[in-house]
Amino acid sequence: MVTKNDFEQINEYVWELPQAFDGRMRVPARIYGNEDVFDMAFRDQSVEQLMNVAMLPGIVKYAMAMPDMHQGYGFPIGGVAAFRYDEGIISPGGVGYDINCGVRMLASQIDYEDAVPYLKDLTATIFRNCPSGVGGKGAVQLSNKDLDDVLEQGADWAVAQGYGTRDDIQRTESYGRIAGASASTVDARAKERGRPQMGSLGAGNHFLEIDVVDEIYDADVADVFGLTRNRIVVQIHCGSRGLGHEVCGQYIRVLQDAPKRYGIEIPDRELVAAPVDSREGRDYLAAMAASANYAFANRQILAHFVRRSFEQVLAGKVRDWNLHQVYDVTHNIAKIEEHQVGKQRMKLVVHRKGATRAFAPNHPDLPKVYRETGQPVLVPGSMGTASYVLVGTESAMEDTFGSTCHGAGRMMSRNAALKQMRGEQVRAELNQQGIVVRTDSVKGLAEEAPYAYKDVSIVVDSVVGAGIARQVARVRPLAVIKG
Repeated sequence: MVTKNDFEQINEYVWELPQAFDGRMRVPARIYGNEDVFDMAFRDQSVEQLMNVAMLPGIVKYAMAMPDMHQGYGFPIGGVAAFRYDEGIISPGGVGYDINCGVRMLASQIDYEDAVPYLKDLTATIFRNCPSGVGGKGAVQLSNKDLDDVLEQGADWAVAQGYGTRDDIQRTESYGRIAGASASTVDARAKERGRPQMGSLGAGNHFLEIDVVDEIYDADVADVFGLTRNRIVVQIHCGSRGLGHEVCGQYIRVLQDAPKRYGIEIPDRELVAAPVDSREGRDYLAAMAASANYAFANRQILAHFVRRSFEQVLAGKVRDWNLHQVYDVTHNIAKIEEHQVGKQRMKLVVHRKGATRAFAPNHPDLPKVYRETGQPVLVPGSMGTASYVLVGTESAMEDTFGSTCHGAGRMMSRNAALKQMRGEQVRAELNQQGIVVRTDSVKGLAEEAPYAYKDVSIVVDSVVGAGIARQVARVRPLAVIKG
């Protein structure tokens, strides 16, 4: 069993388990975080999971965990690992069940003081226009053909139907569409679940928040992002709903015997994998991309209905009720990218599970509007706490394949959280802080209470200290909508 004493401290924010610790490890394993974060990592099995990832064939450089790491399926959540395209693997456990769970931020020119009188009405209207909850129906019903088009076109489909603008597409990771998606690789059960859910928030840790910008750390970058202190922003956190969950389960079943057939040694059956360029590997990549496209379209449509809600409540009452998109980032994805590994430029499959892409300035994959600043990184806190806007750095490109943290990170299971406090108490505490709450599940409030998560400021301080992101702004919640 791995312990804290088995790690070497590289610097104040990086801890390394040497490759020599276990003869099966192909690369060292690294944890990013200050000493408190490092100590927290040993509360569950996430460190063992990280070590297991370091044993997978084709992995390069390090198996890495961001400071919001916690135990997941196969890979730890917060895990980052890159595999050679020519001789590496693809693993559904390195992406997770909620494929392309991500965050979209919309910003406004509305001052806090002007919004407060309408906050309850605005929250109620968004709650009505943006369906939420377990298995709930979405705002847009799709035909079979529509769904196939969504799976292959992503946010492009939504904008073509009138849900948003081309500027939204420019300000979305991968321009809202992962290449190589194929609707034919998604099975009927996944499509059956996804068809009625387009334009819905879901449940669990997903949320929709109305926030106010309460701190600016880099005024020049914030200005490019369109963020101004004391003004209203909206965050939308959700993913590919039941469709993505089914796709993950489908390919975990498909790949059960793939390690044996392809001679892949895996230390944990949750790490089932196939060579990237095998039939199974190509099929999973195509189905994962289709699920990611569904999620991009889902957040695009939710953004449309948030904008409609702002218009319905605020038109004629504030000077400008329009919302522009800051960015949309994905947290659970495997992407084919090129990175420098030592002296060699390599084509890699970068798995980011509960981790955010954080590309540096001048990266060719960034839109022109953010080419000089670097990529916006959205880091939501736990319910009722602050969230952060960061920006990618060159150090992230050099050290973590352009990756950083994705949120606060769970510190307590949902069952454990339910034993600590009832949902009604959580609602009361949030109301005492002046935060409006709307939800379909009072139980869900307890499961997602702030005490169940790490302090997001410690997580952010760790990635900033490690140099794999820079702070741009902080927002605090005014209203929270949960499924």
